[in-house]
Amino acid sequence: MITLETQGSFAIGGTTVTHDGEFSMQRFLEPEGQTAYGDHAYVFYQKPVNARKFPIIFQHGGAQSKRTWETTPDGRDGFQNIFLRKGYSVYLIDQPRIGEAGLSTEAADAQNPYAQNPLYADKTLFMLCRLGVFPELFPNVQVANDAETLNQFQRSWTPYTGKLDDNLCAKVLAQLFDKVGESILVTHSMGGSIGWRTPFHTKNVKAIVAFEPGGTPFVFPENELPESIPTTYAPVAAQAEEVPLEKFKKLTQMPIILYYGDNIASKQTNVIGPDKWRSEMAMARKFVETINRHGGRAELVHLPDIGIFGNTHFLMSDLNNEEIANLMENWLKQQNLA
Repeated sequence: MITLETQGSFAIGGTTVTHDGEFSMQRFLEPEGQTAYGDHAYVFYQKPVNARKFPIIFQHGGAQSKRTWETTPDGRDGFQNIFLRKGYSVYLIDQPRIGEAGLSTEAADAQNPYAQNPLYADKTLFMLCRLGVFPELFPNVQVANDAETLNQFQRSWTPYTGKLDDNLCAKVLAQLFDKVGESILVTHSMGGSIGWRTPFHTKNVKAIVAFEPGGTPFVFPENELPESIPTTYAPVAAQAEEVPLEKFKKLTQMPIILYYGDNIASKQTNVIGPDKWRSEMAMARKFVETINRHGGRAELVHLPDIGIFGNTHFLMSDLNNEEIANLMENWLKQQNLA
C-alpha cells in the first residue's frame, strides 16, 4: 500500500503566438486574432506521506511519454510506484510537444521520423530497443515473451507534434526544478541530452541518473569534441556537440551515473540495435571521462560487467526492474541523497 499526502498535475513553461488579424463571431473557428499556446511540459506528481528530502523528476526518452515510468508492459509496477514505496516524491513529465504536452507553436518537420501518424516502426523500435532481432527475442532478454506484453510495448510510442528541440525542453525542465526545488533527475535515452543541458539553467539538480542516454548529442566542451564512432547504419551513430566550457563545467557540480544494459555489441556488426548502442556507450564513456577530467564525479555502469544480464533499452520496465531500482537507490545512498 502507498499512502499519499497529495497528488496533482500542472503545465510548466511554454510560449504563445498570436495570429494577425481581428477575431470575430463570423470567423469563430478561424485563427485571426487568436493566440496559440504551446511548448510547455505536462507534469504529474505524487508525494507520499513522510517523503524523503529530495524528490525524483523523471524525464522520458524519444517518442515516449511519462508512461515510460508507469506500469510496465507486462503489468508490474514501474519506477513511479517502486520509488513512491521507497518514500520519494515523484514527478513524471511529458516534455514539450509530445504526449499530454502536445500543444506546439511550431509544426513538426519531416526530419523527425517519429513525428507522424501512422507510425510504421514496429520492427525498427523492437530492434533499436534491443529486445532481439525481430520477431525473435534475444535468448537471455529480461522481457516477458507473450503477445500482450509485446502489444503493450508497441502501443507505448508517442509521435511528436512539433519540432524536436533539446534546448527548449531543457529550459522548461529547469523551470520545473526551480518550482520543485532541489531534486534528483532521472533520464532515459534521448532524454539524456535534455538532462545534460538542464543544469545550464538551474542550480537545483542534485544528481543525474541516466538510463542508456543516446539518440541525440552528448555535450563536450569547445575544442574537445571527440572523434565519431561509426556504425554499420550511419544514421543511428552516436552524436556529439560542443558547448561553452563554462556551461559544460556545470556538469561537474553534481554526481552523475549512466547505466547501460545487455546485448550491446563489442565490435561493429550488421545487427543494427546492438551496433547502435555500441556506438552510444563508447561515446558515453568519452563523455564521462571528459566530465571527470574537468573535476566532476561521473561514472558509467555496464550491467553485464557487474553480473546483471538480459536488460533491454528499457531497464526501468524489464523483468528485473526492482533490481535496477535498488541499484539506483544504493548509488543515491552513496551520494548522501537517499
